Amino acid sequence: MKISQLMEHHGITSNPFSQEDASTDHVFADHCVNGVHHPGWDKIYGHPDHPSTSVVFGEKGSGKTALRMQMRNELRSHNRTTPRERSFIIEYDDFNPFLDNFRERMLGRNRQPEKMLKKWRLWDHMDAILVIGVTKMVDRVLNYKTETDAAVAISEEQLTNLTRNEKRDLLLLAAFYDRSFEESPLIRWSALRRKLKYNNVGSWKLLAAGILGTAVVLGVAFWQQLFTNYFWWVMVALLLVWLPQLWKLFRLAWSSWDVARQIRVIDRLPNSLRKILGRFPSQELIGQPIPSRNRSDDRYELLAKFQSVLKTLGFNHIVVLMDRVDEPHLINGSAERMKDLVWPMFDNKFLKHPGFGFKMLLPADMAPYLQKQGRDFYERSRLDKQNLILSLAWSGQALYDMTNDRLKACSEDPNNPVVIPKLFDESVSKDMLIDTFGKLRVPRHLFKFLHRLMLDHCSKYTDDDPNWQIGRETIQTTLALYSRDLEAFDRGAGTL
Repeated sequence: MKISQLMEHHGITSNPFSQEDASTDHVFADHCVNGVHHPGWDKIYGHPDHPSTSVVFGEKGSGKTALRMQMRNELRSHNRTTPRERSFIIEYDDFNPFLDNFRERMLGRNRQPEKMLKKWRLWDHMDAILVIGVTKMVDRVLNYKTETDAAVAISEEQLTNLTRNEKRDLLLLAAFYDRSFEESPLIRWSALRRKLKYNNVGSWKLLAAGILGTAVVLGVAFWQQLFTNYFWWVMVALLLVWLPQLWKLFRLAWSSWDVARQIRVIDRLPNSLRKILGRFPSQELIGQPIPSRNRSDDRYELLAKFQSVLKTLGFNHIVVLMDRVDEPHLINGSAERMKDLVWPMFDNKFLKHPGFGFKMLLPADMAPYLQKQGRDFYERSRLDKQNLILSLAWSGQALYDMTNDRLKACSEDPNNPVVIPKLFDESVSKDMLIDTFGKLRVPRHLFKFLHRLMLDHCSKYTDDDPNWQIGRETIQTTLALYSRDLEAFDRGAGTL
């Protein structure tokens, strides 16, 4: 007997328990992403008009990725209905590129993951978030005609609303943080400047003055025949003519080298950055924040500039969705390394930055480290104000309801959907199912168990003599075996 026969008999069009990861779960993406939520959803998501920070710890398979996808979809839906009060979404879930670039800056033993991650600071997170956000923004600006989704689109009319200072700020952010492999940084920056209609004629003043001064000095030298007796004085005059331009190039090269050295999460080439900064009129760079030091002050100023530009373009808030902290190859599931990476973010000034909402979906392995922290940590992080959820737990009742929702989504007749009791015989009560589901703790274990349960049941019968209801004995036997494997998995001594 095959599982497909069992599902076909009950009117189930596809196996609702075959997938274990929300990112590849077609049932979740097509039917459950907008309707099936964790009981703590309201506290975690908050309200899109007033985004707040949430810190959630959950074990593997508890639905952290599903929560991220649901929050992203809810925010996009809200953006479509309120195009002038949208939230700009930054999905901070792929750490590999940032960690790899960061490691390249380390020398000797500091390249070891354990030592490298201890040098990760708050401003490295801020740089990484700005890289994602600015790159996404530049993509939207350069491709506004091909983007029709009102949740993320930026129209040409909105671009014209930007003041000259805001255009300069966006170009300055792009110079530091735009990261694209489609074009060279200078070509992409120049395309953005043209799109924004930012006039930078003033950036060529010193070069024009140098060319004009050179022409005057050489003209006078030839006219007065000064090369014979006053050759070195002519050279000094030419040097003086070009001195302002040379000083400008030296300052830009020095600043570019400092920025490339201090932004450790991406590979920013100093020469390319120098050329880009040289396209700004010099007076417009005076007093602007430049991320050239080991501190967060400049990054806060750049975040504020980014928010100002976004607000003019119709994005009143920024929501950062942080997930998959345990997956980077340099982390490799180590709780200690995850702690070193995430702990710098626990700063109340950062997490409560006006107009920002951080949704931190973290592995449960990190939660015990909170109990080991001292008073200074709690005073700095103020976790009592961050909507802290120490365990993304699921009750048996919640898992039972979720199972029914998935069966309903896969039912052939939506008006008469399949419910979980129909799959079991009369000896299996609802209370027994709820108690069994509660022992599995999280959705991923539940799906694996139900798939294994159907497989064990079907293996006991032939196609000629099928049995369409799963018995009590099969549940008990499968649960005992699965519980043993689950215990080994929790100890790190096996897999499911």
